[in-house]
Amino acid sequence: MDLPRPAHRPARPDLTLVPRPRRLSPRPGRFRLDAGTRLRVAPGAETAADLLRAYLATGTGPCLEPADDGAFVLALDPALTGLGQEGYGLTVSEQGVLLRAARPAGLLRGVQTVRQLLPYEALAGPSGTDLELPGVEITDVPAHPWRGMLLDVARHFQPVSYLHRFVDLLALHKLNVLQLHLTDDQGWRMPVAAHPRLTEVGGRRAQSMVGPAGSDRFDGRPHGGAYTRAELAGLVSYAAARGVTVVPEIGVPGHVRSALAAYPELGNHPDRRLDVWTRWGVCANVLGVGDHVLDFFRTVLDEVMDVFPSPYVHLGGDEVPTGEWESSPAAVARAAREGLSGPRALHGWFMDRMAGHVVRAGRRPVAWAEDGATLPLSCTVMSWRTPEHAWAAARRGHDVIHADHRRTYFDYARGSGPGEPPAQPGHTTGLRSVYDVELLPPPDEPELAGRVLGAQGQLWTEFVPTPAHIEYLTFPRLCALAERAWHPADDWRDFRSRLDGHRARLTALGVPHDTLRDPAPA
Repeated sequence: MDLPRPAHRPARPDLTLVPRPRRLSPRPGRFRLDAGTRLRVAPGAETAADLLRAYLATGTGPCLEPADDGAFVLALDPALTGLGQEGYGLTVSEQGVLLRAARPAGLLRGVQTVRQLLPYEALAGPSGTDLELPGVEITDVPAHPWRGMLLDVARHFQPVSYLHRFVDLLALHKLNVLQLHLTDDQGWRMPVAAHPRLTEVGGRRAQSMVGPAGSDRFDGRPHGGAYTRAELAGLVSYAAARGVTVVPEIGVPGHVRSALAAYPELGNHPDRRLDVWTRWGVCANVLGVGDHVLDFFRTVLDEVMDVFPSPYVHLGGDEVPTGEWESSPAAVARAAREGLSGPRALHGWFMDRMAGHVVRAGRRPVAWAEDGATLPLSCTVMSWRTPEHAWAAARRGHDVIHADHRRTYFDYARGSGPGEPPAQPGHTTGLRSVYDVELLPPPDEPELAGRVLGAQGQLWTEFVPTPAHIEYLTFPRLCALAERAWHPADDWRDFRSRLDGHRARLTALGVPHDTLRDPAPA
């Protein structure tokens, strides 16, 4: 259920920016963008200039030809050290526009602010009229370096064309990470040349469960899809041009039923033939622990790291039932041989082997914090069950990303109204719940703040088959997450006031942030 709108409205609707800039001062006058506007691009600012031209061409058509005396200036100045990696300064007056940053990423964030300053209708498509930017002085620096959103394309595949749109929506809100959940029990979407059956077999399931885990109803419709290497490489480039890093997630040693359907020898019962799972919930099947399994997934990770240049690689690691290991003589023997306390300890052992491979490749492994379990110290921890697990990991020396399911899981319903489309049962996550995501450490442990990289939203897609449904559940809750990850202040009333104006941008972009007309699968 959407919350009531505040009684007050901002005096300047054109300055209802989300997330809120660190410092903003309105200035008199407006700058007109028209066919005669020229762009002065300093060395190192070319990517930001290309992005700005692309957005403005979508609005009215000015192509912003380059000129040494251009009134719209993009400047890269490494001496602006106070702006850090992603900060920027923006000045708009009647005479011109100056966008400055110390690093290219900062210019890309500033371009998104310019995009939000445009008239709302300019976001909807070509208007054939000149544009004006309001006079303003902005200095802006993010509070946290990781501002992410996970999209699960394993349970319900989405075409790469939609992922491009999703990236643009993240970039508009200054999120800088798209975590792509590429594999799960219900589907494998990542191509691996050495193991083609992962997508040929693992990328298709016979049908999908209707309703929550435990349901006995199925839709009877096959579902499948997989990306090509070229599509994923193109997505990585598209996202990078907008300042978004695509972090791949290949989950092990659980959530692997699709891989086991393709290659039974990876399991604890290699003679058993499994199908790609058609149910939701936690599957009992997990990877075996033989050397050939480790080698197989090292090859998978090598290909993943070749396609995705992200400094981070997510290894999953959550919801790993140990029943198969406990009943497997091979797994029991492996635990004994490795000096482990028993088969249950194979979870940490397996994660350590995969994390070590990622580290040796010069990357940083990420894993879900599961029941407070200890993970390899090389792992960045994504804490999803409770914030206490995040602080426990920080005390052990991990960097942490807050992903508390009660605050950041957008597959939960936005409200309890009868008009809400299908969603994950068990919890309701309203806009205020997301806004209240806790990023500050316990008061008596302020030193842990240095371990907090940021926060991330999650959209698992058991109940979310279409782009329209994705966007309905994501917005406007993503706006609240973006606000808290970017700006350190806690001012709910001010955020709600700005969100009222920002909703017009979402409407112009065709984002169904209020109602979902057709939640049914296409």
